[in-house]
Amino acid sequence: MTMIMTHSSRTSSPSSFTLPAPAPLLSGAGWGAFLLALIVVCAVAPALNLLVPVDSALHLSDYAVALIGKIMCYAIVALAMDLIWGYTGILSLGHGLFFALGGYVMGMYLMRQIGRDGNYKSDLPDFMVFLDWKALPWHWALSDSFVATLLLIVLVPGLVALVFGFFAFRSRIKGVYFSIITQAMTFAAMLLFFRNETGFGGNNGFTDFKRILGLPIATPSMRMTLFVLTGLTLLGFFLMARWLIRSKFGRVLQAIRDAESRVMFSGYNPLPYKLTIWTLSAVMCGVAGALYVPQVGIINPSEMSTAASIEMAVWAAVGGRATLIGPVIGAFIVNGAKSWLTVTAPEFWLYFLGALFIAVTLYLPHGVVGLVKKIREGGGK
Repeated sequence: MTMIMTHSSRTSSPSSFTLPAPAPLLSGAGWGAFLLALIVVCAVAPALNLLVPVDSALHLSDYAVALIGKIMCYAIVALAMDLIWGYTGILSLGHGLFFALGGYVMGMYLMRQIGRDGNYKSDLPDFMVFLDWKALPWHWALSDSFVATLLLIVLVPGLVALVFGFFAFRSRIKGVYFSIITQAMTFAAMLLFFRNETGFGGNNGFTDFKRILGLPIATPSMRMTLFVLTGLTLLGFFLMARWLIRSKFGRVLQAIRDAESRVMFSGYNPLPYKLTIWTLSAVMCGVAGALYVPQVGIINPSEMSTAASIEMAVWAAVGGRATLIGPVIGAFIVNGAKSWLTVTAPEFWLYFLGALFIAVTLYLPHGVVGLVKKIREGGGK
């Protein structure tokens, strides 16, 4: 009897087993691909654009730099969509608002950087002079400070998302109802920004940017600097999202996606988890919008349109939800196709987008990444 009790106490001792070691952030092949992307963004692309002669077949044109830079901004948004939709199960059709808010904050700073070089040679932006404004409105007070602009790029989308998400999630609005109210929120904001008296440039928005931090914005070196910053931001957000999803916080998010009621019965309150990831996703979109504006050269209310927010969901769906890399790939595929089709057959682009979304929903529920995995598994059998 004594021997049995001793054996039982030994087997039940905490020292008789060890927890498995946490999995690495990326596999060996994953780190290799990440370093390759880092080298391409920081070294290969700048060399091909700035050092290789224009008449060379290896030259990366300024148009290609601007296009890839723009798509990388969209890829950040797609990554943010994956966190909130793919891993938490919350479909937002209003992320275009957060993207536009970050863009408008940066646009306000860039408009102040024009100084007296505008058409009316005034300290006020040209559209304010045209509308006979005598002074800057109150919400332009910090627009001449680059540091304040960086803070507002994070704070403005973050606070809007925090307030909206708190009331929506506390009311337990979910599913299609949540998608509808996010779309309604974005549409209402678009109508507000269309009004001239709000001080956001109305229908035309902000454009004709000339400088950033006192340096000319249209030079090849500045264009490439913005390109590299966008690439580094995308890679940094990818690592952050990867770490977040593999943490306990990320596992709770996936549990909320799969069975929120069971999470509540287990003693977890879903509200702070959903609110945190919702706000973080909005901030990522705001940063993407801020990087987008100086590269594209314009920001207007069309970025808050219903179609723009739906496209963001399409990027995630095409690439493959709940994969992180899938939505990034989806953003490149869809926007690359858009860039080509809007030139060769612009009247068919929206039909193509709708058909693509239907096809992915019916035949590729796990997106391109899921298709690749299926082909690999089939080839290995």
